Amino acid sequence: MALDIFKPKAPPLFGMDISSSAIKMVELAEAGKGAQRVDRYAIEPLAKDSVLDGNISNLESVAETVRRAWKKLGTRTKNVALALPTAAVITKKIICPAGLREEDLELQVESEANQYIPFALDEVNLDFQVLGPAPSGEAEVEVLIAASRKEKVEDRVAVAEAAGLKALVMDVESYAMQTAFELIRRQLPNDGRDQNVAVIDLGASIMNITVLRNDQAVYAREQAFGGNQLTQDIARHYGLSPEEAENAKRSGGLPDSYDTEVLRPFMESAALEIQRAMQFFFTSTQFNSIEHILLTGGTSTLQGLEDMVSSRTRVNAMVANPFANMSISPRIQLKRLISDAPALMIACGLAMRRFDE
Repeated sequence: MALDIFKPKAPPLFGMDISSSAIKMVELAEAGKGAQRVDRYAIEPLAKDSVLDGNISNLESVAETVRRAWKKLGTRTKNVALALPTAAVITKKIICPAGLREEDLELQVESEANQYIPFALDEVNLDFQVLGPAPSGEAEVEVLIAASRKEKVEDRVAVAEAAGLKALVMDVESYAMQTAFELIRRQLPNDGRDQNVAVIDLGASIMNITVLRNDQAVYAREQAFGGNQLTQDIARHYGLSPEEAENAKRSGGLPDSYDTEVLRPFMESAALEIQRAMQFFFTSTQFNSIEHILLTGGTSTLQGLEDMVSSRTRVNAMVANPFANMSISPRIQLKRLISDAPALMIACGLAMRRFDE
């Protein structure tokens, strides 16, 4: 048996998703034979408007929420993987000659990036990854460039540091979502091969639509619609303040009429928005079918939403659970995890980074 003394082991880390409404943390552990175990997770609501449009507008408030979430998580791990909002990152695929040395490839990437990025290079954080041989043949490789304004990266790093944590990885939310989708793809017929899967992320204020086909995002769009709409409907209908409405929505202390008078109309609106998003997809790409709809985000767990979406779109809709094939630590309540799972997609994708080669 070989000793792994000199083989650097990836340091343990957990995933942290900073959304507009909450801090979400997930820590996974190795469970042998390439399998993972959900070790712990935590969700801590953020103060209103402390994160706006993916930007951290109140650093102290967000750092305080991160501290509370980390305490709730109950881990000794302080290394964290974070993600930038997809809209804050410019990505571009370029073609380079194969076999370049690392420093020559860096120079080539920088000169190419200059053409695509509307900021001075010293104002951005730039990263790249060789994807593999280019379609033109073995003599060239396809390289993915990702760039973001430095302050976007620095704000997230500062939040982690202010909470006593260390940012080891900075990913992009859409890529983290795709990493978590890999875990769900195994739940689809024929592993989802050659099928269009619409991942609909229903957040608090924005609905993100990404259509994936064979590990590639072939379409992405966002629409202004989300769970805050339901909160506003509750507040208006029952004469409550936004805070009271949000609490009632979460704890379920609403009159019997709520289901038919408020919840159902909201879910019908959501199904209609999803149908509209699909029409946009069909008219702006060469595709004319979607085989599966995967609902993610906190709003996706509303009782009966997947059935309503299925019947409206005539497409099989399912609520995302990236943990379905993982073992679960005994300290986690299974029922609770299943209801929280769709909101933990990005945090789960980030937590998977600890298993990177």
